[in-house]
Amino acid sequence: MTTMTSGRELPHPEAAQIRLAEVLHALADPMRMRAVRRLAAAGGAELACSEIELPVTKSTSTHHFRVLRESGVIRQTYRGTAKLNALRGDDLEALFPGLLAAVLAAADAQSARLGAAED
Repeated sequence: MTTMTSGRELPHPEAAQIRLAEVLHALADPMRMRAVRRLAAAGGAELACSEIELPVTKSTSTHHFRVLRESGVIRQTYRGTAKLNALRGDDLEALFPGLLAAVLAAADAQSARLGAAED
């Protein structure tokens, strides 16, 4: 079940409803992984979608953020006209200890091995 919200709030899965398969699916896409790496580098700060550069169209970027939100990887909130994004690191760590850290470390290692063109 997804938490329903009103107004400009977006639905997010409750922590207990986050599933490993959906998280892994969300993290498997290179553009979504790029967004997650950028959010992780922000150290817990919320970033607007426009601060996370993805080399795709706006509609494709919106799709990627929606997949991350619906899988439980990120939380999105509106502040004025900006949609802010933050990793749900605490929820993911509680549910799947070490997973996010391991995936981020693997992505960093891959980037170092293959170069920035593979980010």
